[in-house]
Amino acid sequence: MNPFELPRNVGDKTTYGRAVARLRDAGVRLPTFTELAEAPTALANRAERLAAVDPDAADPANLFRVHWNNDAARTGLAAVPGHLRLPPSFTGVEAEIVVALGERFPMIAAHKVLAAYGCLAPRLVAGGFDPERHRAVWPSTGNYCRGGVAISRILGCRGVAVLPEGMSRERFRWLEDWVADPGDIVRTPGTESNVKEIYDECARLAAQPENVIFNQFSEFSNYLVHRCVTGRAMERIFAAVAEGRPRARLAAFVAATGSAGTLAAGDALKQRCGTKIVAVEPIECPTLLYNGYGEHNIQGVGDKHVPLIHNVMNTDLVVGVSDRDTDGLNALFNSEAGQRFLVARKGMPDDVVAGLRSLGFSGIANVLAAIKTAKRLGLGADDVVITVATDNAALYRTEMDKWIAAQAPGGFDEVAAAETYGAHLKEVRDEHILETTSVDRRRIFNLGYYTWVEQQGIALADFDRRRDQSFWDGLLDLVPVWDEMIERFNRDTGAGTGA
Repeated sequence: MNPFELPRNVGDKTTYGRAVARLRDAGVRLPTFTELAEAPTALANRAERLAAVDPDAADPANLFRVHWNNDAARTGLAAVPGHLRLPPSFTGVEAEIVVALGERFPMIAAHKVLAAYGCLAPRLVAGGFDPERHRAVWPSTGNYCRGGVAISRILGCRGVAVLPEGMSRERFRWLEDWVADPGDIVRTPGTESNVKEIYDECARLAAQPENVIFNQFSEFSNYLVHRCVTGRAMERIFAAVAEGRPRARLAAFVAATGSAGTLAAGDALKQRCGTKIVAVEPIECPTLLYNGYGEHNIQGVGDKHVPLIHNVMNTDLVVGVSDRDTDGLNALFNSEAGQRFLVARKGMPDDVVAGLRSLGFSGIANVLAAIKTAKRLGLGADDVVITVATDNAALYRTEMDKWIAAQAPGGFDEVAAAETYGAHLKEVRDEHILETTSVDRRRIFNLGYYTWVEQQGIALADFDRRRDQSFWDGLLDLVPVWDEMIERFNRDTGAGTGA
């Protein structure tokens, strides 16, 4: 499928009819993009029915939890998305750094399930995906494919996870419990930075007509669902943080590159709040910073290419973070000795230290990048920097054990905690940062040519029209179109339009 051919009406009516029949039998109603963006109000009258549903079950009701406004138990609605406020005693900067918590999403405890739903729903309601005959293929470096498998199972179709074999063991354990067949977990060579190998495997799978590829790196619906839903959620968090602070300013939005879907929230925030957009990448594989390459362990941050859906020409800064820091801080934040050290020796509040368990590898990287951004831009007490934790530490326990075995073979005690704090958090240095000029943006944009035009066959004219902000803003016109298509689909299944 050409990613630029975004559906505006039903294409294959026969496929559409089969999809309607399948979801009618399964009792599935699909939420609209607007319902997910406006969850506190749009889904309020569904909250009582949802309360009894296990947020980790393959239950159609959990589609109405695919948003940021779940409460801490993930069973009810919260007016403000869950977030962690990091004080200067932790960050070392005056600006307040706030982390939105992806762990509150259903089924996978990571916000990538939103991207998976956002990619599948428009194609489903346009007759582009047949749950009876098609297999949904989800290329990923870990969380997106889990979200795709979860959404697929709810819809009663087969989901295929494609991910590097070197990802954390916890990801594979989850997949083994959720896929219909062990063969639906496809392991590709390498680790986090081996995205090309994922694409090659998808090309092989796409040769079989029953396989439909949902490539998060090129699906503009991934961009659009984050611009609408995640952007709105970040606004709500800022409004809550800024209450009673008339001079508060949302200075920057920070997110790891990955598929670049989450970065789309920055486009919404820049448009409405003048916020700077900061893209984060590992310095072990500094593609945007230095046209570099390499291996790293900040899982969830695919690289060595520029995603098609990355609005490069709107990116203000690129910040590099080392996996040495994320590996070390994962141990500091999640070990008993590390937590004791932060509370007793550094005087950090108990609730903040407890909240650090909500940060997975990419979340830690985003926090470090937010600190670097505040330092580079000279942000002060009236400035707020918002970032995200895609997932939490539960996915990286085995990675922590490996790091401790290698770096602290005698055990991670208070001495090791102090050394780790000093090496990786005490003085976050203002380095590996690019404040992008127009020349920098053109250079990074042009780098994407080699992946998308030469390797993936995107037409040059399509590739180039992404330079203009009118292209990205124009995608917003699809939201009411897709919402109406979803509502019509629900009427046809008999689910109706009411919450």
